[in-house]
Amino acid sequence: MKLKSLILGSVAAAGLSTAGFAADLGVLTSLDVCDALGLSGLTISSDTNCLQLSGGVSYEFSFGDWNTEVAVARTKDGDRNIMAGGSYTDAAGVTYRNDWESKVEAWLKAVGTADSDFGPAKAVIKLKSVERLQTWNAGQSNRANVQPAGFTAGTVVNGDTTAGFEIDEAYVSVGDTTVLMAGKKGSIANLGDDAPFNFLGLFNSDSIDGKGVGIDGDYAGLGGHVIQVVSDLGNGVNVGVGLENLGGDFSLGSTAVGSTASGLPANQQGTLVGVISYAGEGITAHATGAAFGILDGNVESWAIHAGATGTFDAFKVRGAVAYWDNAKFSGVDVLNALVSVEGTFDLFKIALSGEVANFNAGGVNSTDYGVGGSIGVNVTEGVDINLGARYFFDDVRDEGTTQVAAQIVAAVTETIKVTGEVGGYFGSAIANNAGFTNDSVFYGAAELAWAPGGGFTSSVKGEINSESAYKVTFKAAKSFE
Repeated sequence: MKLKSLILGSVAAAGLSTAGFAADLGVLTSLDVCDALGLSGLTISSDTNCLQLSGGVSYEFSFGDWNTEVAVARTKDGDRNIMAGGSYTDAAGVTYRNDWESKVEAWLKAVGTADSDFGPAKAVIKLKSVERLQTWNAGQSNRANVQPAGFTAGTVVNGDTTAGFEIDEAYVSVGDTTVLMAGKKGSIANLGDDAPFNFLGLFNSDSIDGKGVGIDGDYAGLGGHVIQVVSDLGNGVNVGVGLENLGGDFSLGSTAVGSTASGLPANQQGTLVGVISYAGEGITAHATGAAFGILDGNVESWAIHAGATGTFDAFKVRGAVAYWDNAKFSGVDVLNALVSVEGTFDLFKIALSGEVANFNAGGVNSTDYGVGGSIGVNVTEGVDINLGARYFFDDVRDEGTTQVAAQIVAAVTETIKVTGEVGGYFGSAIANNAGFTNDSVFYGAAELAWAPGGGFTSSVKGEINSESAYKVTFKAAKSFE
């Protein structure tokens, strides 16, 4: 809603008053600047600026016995994990099993907009806070084989917790069809059109942030301190170029980059990003290129990411590829690609997907691959059943992993949805994992989600598997704009 609606009564009363209040009326009617700029939501206006406010809070609490996440498909870019139970017995013979974590995220964003000769001029400030506490085996053990390396029992997880609110975004922009942006913000890189359609996804794709094709699970070196220009050329074509990561540091992990110990390039600051994208006529497509560490005059690493999705009546087709030369200064060249097809018919949906990941490290090549498929059936109104399977092969370790699953999704009411899933993981990759005693892991999960409206969502999910691990997770969130 607009705050001006709250003072309409006051405006009307002022209009019946003497002419001595004319100046005040002029200020009040200036609230229309938001409408003139085409802005809505929660807004506050002055005579020249419209201030939009948005924000949100989410909370998550988990309890159970899952204190390690063990890889079941050893993908290059980050392992697919399944929880494994554990315990710790002290000198007095007391056994501790319970694990829990509590996480609060909050953000507040303000966008101030005014008109200019070049188009809307904006100043954006976004504050964000993350507080997370994880406890393993009731805080009784710090052993690396009981809990993930780097975690200390009963302490806040470093790197996932901010000290109060921090500035997540702070930038200015100006323009309409062509927009200039400068400050601290996210990347203009388009990394979409790359998620598989089958409901289980693909193993290597899952290891990429947000699913898809990518390198090392993230794109560190993108965004941050930036100078960017994007332009709408019309007919669905958009282009952009940016200098990003201008405030990046010289360190990679805990070892100083450029030191004798690291053996890595000395300068990872500065990334040149270019992107072109298209959307229209049932097709979306893009190509993104990035050159990393350019501020010292040398390109330390470069990458491309491209994807396209076509919708043709009952069918969707998607293809994507990503290549990173000298991936994140590690000396490894990585190529990831996937293709996915989906067909939607009267009562069912079929999806097939495939992926490949090629790695070249020191002249040694290896090629991993995976496939997946699913069929979804609309049993009755509000009830769907999904059946799926996927497979991944690790070339170097000569290990394979298969997952099969059955899922039911039922909309009990307009605001309540229930999801249940059972399945299993099979293969030599599981048998070779520390902590797993068998070459198969069976699991079950059930979730109750409630969305009563007003932007509020909540859920309760329970998970259990044959490795004596279990977890119950409660979530609640609300956003406003």
